[in-house]
Amino acid sequence: MPKDQVLGPDAIAARLADLPGWREADGWIIRTYRTHSWKGTLMVINAVGHLAEAAWHHPDLTASYAWVEVRLTTHSAKGLTEKDFALAKKIEDVVGWQPGLEGGALEGTPSDPRFAYIKHDR
Repeated sequence: MPKDQVLGPDAIAARLADLPGWREADGWIIRTYRTHSWKGTLMVINAVGHLAEAAWHHPDLTASYAWVEVRLTTHSAKGLTEKDFALAKKIEDVVGWQPGLEGGALEGTPSDPRFAYIKHDR
């Protein structure tokens, strides 16, 4: 399937099944990341910005003190395409990463609220 072909409702539902926390509304896929503070919000915005720029596919972002909403659609195709789901997956992998759960050399952020920044929903 060409990467700019608009996906139908069944294909969208199938791809969303692999992206917990994401939903479809009005031709967009949307995810809200909850953070502990403005610091966490900025970290999410910067991570998403880096990934979007590297992918050359740009989301709409809305932010407040303790949350960031990421909205993806392919404007040139006027709908949802493989590009949107590929970028959503990469964003989810990076923003949702919890190295402390992997048991490797990286222990992850402490549970102390002074250092927490993302409110993981899994």
